[in-house]
Amino acid sequence: MNKNIKLILSIFTLLVAVSTSGCIDQTEENSSQDNAIVVAVSILPQQEFVEKIAGDRVNVVVLIPPGASPATHEPTTGQLRDVADARAYFTVGSGLPFENVWLEKIETINEDMLIVDCSEGIQIIEMHEEEHEEEQNAEENEAEAGHDHGGVDPHVWTSPMNAKIMVENTYLGLIEIDPDNSEFYLQNKEAYLKELDEADATIRDTLGEEGGSFMTYHPSWNYFATEYGLDMITIEEEGKEPSPRDMQRLIDEAEEKNIKVIFVQAQFSTQSAEAIASEIGGEVVTVDPLAKDYIDNLAIITEAFSHGITKE
Repeated sequence: MNKNIKLILSIFTLLVAVSTSGCIDQTEENSSQDNAIVVAVSILPQQEFVEKIAGDRVNVVVLIPPGASPATHEPTTGQLRDVADARAYFTVGSGLPFENVWLEKIETINEDMLIVDCSEGIQIIEMHEEEHEEEQNAEENEAEAGHDHGGVDPHVWTSPMNAKIMVENTYLGLIEIDPDNSEFYLQNKEAYLKELDEADATIRDTLGEEGGSFMTYHPSWNYFATEYGLDMITIEEEGKEPSPRDMQRLIDEAEEKNIKVIFVQAQFSTQSAEAIASEIGGEVVTVDPLAKDYIDNLAIITEAFSHGITKE
């Protein structure tokens, strides 16, 4: 009987120890999360930039969530509540419509928050003069819908070389708000920059140096095209669907250049792209410039473009 009692007591003691250990581990994990610095970003690729540098030392609030359009999204009450606790807001900084509309309002919510322009040092691409004139003459309701890019192309992150600059700016912002972890941030930043260099080399090997043309619905890929010597032909301009005359011009150009793939993204209508693809006997392929897994997404995009680009 005594042996049985001792056995039961031993088992009970072991269970208590395991349970207590689990509680301690969970408490430490919760404490770590509670102590994490809160920062805000505009788009999902920036979330990867921050997390690659800072790991679990930060909690990232993404203001434009998956599936939302930077042209029309409005932050929720919950997002704005989270921003009130943020130490820094890492903006894209290149004329993103969301930021044009909301940045000043967000700053009033948290006046102590550091604002970091992640495009600082990047050469911003101006829209073609005729496109800018069209924008200036656009109807007011179009601007209110968020399609006003202010005469510049905001999609700077689609070039991995620009992404490297954005990562550097992100790093500088992080060490400003959290200098105690600057060495940790530096090591992680350098490692991620090497990953971006490797991705760039892979893209150049895959696409080659011969140039070529591709057609896309929304003009998201100008910086990517410029970096790799490609000609981007766009269907939609500044939020406007093409006219019947524009549609015919695009069909003729696609046939002339033997384009058989029309690239679209989930945040925009595919109707015009599908109509052109039908006329040229081509196909519509979805690529997402706003995916969080930036480097993995670059590989997906490069593979898609390698099949959709026609050489001169």
